[in-house]
Amino acid sequence: MSKLIFFDTETTGNEQKDFLCQIAYKSTDENFTGLYKPPFKIPPEASAVHHISNKMVEDKKSFKESGDLPKIKKLFEDKDTVVIAHNAPFDLMIIKKEGIEPANFICTLRLARYLDKEEKIEKYNLQYLRYLLDIEIDATAHDAMGDVLVLSKLFERLKNKMQKESAEENMDENKVIEKMIEISSHPSLIRTLNFGKYKGKKVEEVLQIDRGWLEWLLREKEKSDQIDEDWIYTLRHYLEA
Repeated sequence: MSKLIFFDTETTGNEQKDFLCQIAYKSTDENFTGLYKPPFKIPPEASAVHHISNKMVEDKKSFKESGDLPKIKKLFEDKDTVVIAHNAPFDLMIIKKEGIEPANFICTLRLARYLDKEEKIEKYNLQYLRYLLDIEIDATAHDAMGDVLVLSKLFERLKNKMQKESAEENMDENKVIEKMIEISSHPSLIRTLNFGKYKGKKVEEVLQIDRGWLEWLLREKEKSDQIDEDWIYTLRHYLEA
């Protein structure tokens, strides 16, 4: 049986240049939250999201100097551990900068998109799904541990849905976890645009009427510092077909 660890990071921003200032995780036998001083000041835009100020971290050590790194690295990199995060590629990128590279991961954002076959869900961010699915929990949004608590509840919903959909395959929980890992391991194919002038239209439809716009969007995504693997994969899929 795999050891499941739900985790979340709060950072200096949402681009590749950004760094960790808080990490939280939850396992069957431990809840942990750590606050750290990043290599540069936390921009006000980031503080406005997670409410971690520079004053709160001015006397903290960096993650590498804090003494927490060896313990978390050992736990996350264990071959029997599966780390779970929402929009996992971003959190994995952040902890990789600290020297942590988990062997197995599950991305609840990719799972939510995979299970939404009819594309009824307008957004897939964690707090939107929390309220859409009526997940009742006392948790502060955009606080690392608060998000972890929501994440663990969302994961159970997704796992139960996947078990129901796989009932004919007679999959036990371990097999379901394996399937969730496999789905999470590659980018999602997005079929409908949820932004821009073609919001609500199928990507395939836009390809026929305005291929140039999709080519422009791909260039913008590729040069962006934000982690957007799913859109880059999607646009290349349709443009190169």
